[in-house]
Amino acid sequence: MTSHYTESKNHTPTPRQIRNSWVWFHRFGSSSYFYRVASRWAPRAGWCALILMVAGVYMGLFVAPPDYQMGDSYRIIFIHVPSAWMSLSVYILMAVSATIGLVWKMKVSFCVSRACAPIGAAFTFCALVTGSLWGKPTWGTYWIWDARLTSELVLLFLYMGYMALDKAIPDRSTASRATAVLSLVGLVNIPIIHYSVEWWNTLHQGSTVFRMDGPSIDTRMLIPLLITTVAMNLYFISVLFNRVRCELLDLERRTQWVREIVHG
Repeated sequence: MTSHYTESKNHTPTPRQIRNSWVWFHRFGSSSYFYRVASRWAPRAGWCALILMVAGVYMGLFVAPPDYQMGDSYRIIFIHVPSAWMSLSVYILMAVSATIGLVWKMKVSFCVSRACAPIGAAFTFCALVTGSLWGKPTWGTYWIWDARLTSELVLLFLYMGYMALDKAIPDRSTASRATAVLSLVGLVNIPIIHYSVEWWNTLHQGSTVFRMDGPSIDTRMLIPLLITTVAMNLYFISVLFNRVRCELLDLERRTQWVREIVHG
């Protein structure tokens, strides 16, 4: 029994399994296949996002108890915190997609990276605005040059710089490579945002959810926070798929599969 268990634990993928993984990977690199998948799942993700967001906001406003220090003003976290998390994760996806495009020359990857930029900028802007609204009753001011706030503002500038560079270069292929390099350089800001409250003495509170000793937030507050986070992820997927669909139709408008879609 012991030897069989050890053997199964050390089992390495067979050549066929590796080949199937690569087939799956390259299948998603196909514009027509990705378009079909995006068309199928974008509306489903959107409806699920709407339902979960309504449920999460309702629980956050009417079920979660007031905070013992901040009272009801803390309830903005049910929008602020998921927006801040999404601003980081979308940027990482944007940079990873751009890297895949650079290495494997996949047009779909560049389209995904390009579609991420305005969505990530919107999440970042929402995080900054809601953070400022929360900061007024908490810190007595809408804005201070805190390490977390400043690095989040830099993230917004990176998103805007990506979009500006993409529009400034007429050639689509050159623009994709240039914006990919910019997104990779900007990755250095992600750990700065995440660890800023630990590296520097800031007013921004530390993590209350992702802690080694478990969340330090009341369960009645944690559940709606997680629900709205899932809702924003699904919203992102829905909007991303729709934007990528538009990118692919524009990029491959002269191909046969696009003509078949346009003309029914």
